[in-house]
Amino acid sequence: MRSEAAANALVLVGPAALLGGALLFQHVGGLYPCEMCIWQRWPHAAALVLGCVAWAMRSNRAVVALAAVAVLVSGAIGVFHAGVELKWWEGVTACSANLAGGSQADIMASILNTPLVRCDAVAWSLFGISMAGWNAILSTGIGGGTLWLLARK
Repeated sequence: MRSEAAANALVLVGPAALLGGALLFQHVGGLYPCEMCIWQRWPHAAALVLGCVAWAMRSNRAVVALAAVAVLVSGAIGVFHAGVELKWWEGVTACSANLAGGSQADIMASILNTPLVRCDAVAWSLFGISMAGWNAILSTGIGGGTLWLLARK
């Protein structure tokens, strides 16, 4: 398999697995994401779109590289989030919620029915590493591995 094709495959499979895992934890495991968890998902979604575009173009190095950068951005957010969980630095301090439109009663019901999830609390860990930490490790490996494959002759 050519390095470029392998890089494209990595940038498709890696983010899909990480995003799929996060969604399984949320919808099957009942672990609702905090705001920073959601931030980590957006770059993976962007990487998937870019990876699909590159695949449709029969691999485009620039698009695959851009997808790898998106995965690395998710990893960087994961590093920040893990640091917040470990109390190395302060995270977001403002309260946030996705509010459904409608009447005042609908908005109040949306607020009251939304689970409170703190960004500075570890909801799940494996070997002492939180989900944010695993995202940082795996995203850095996937993004870095993709760029390494692209740099090979």
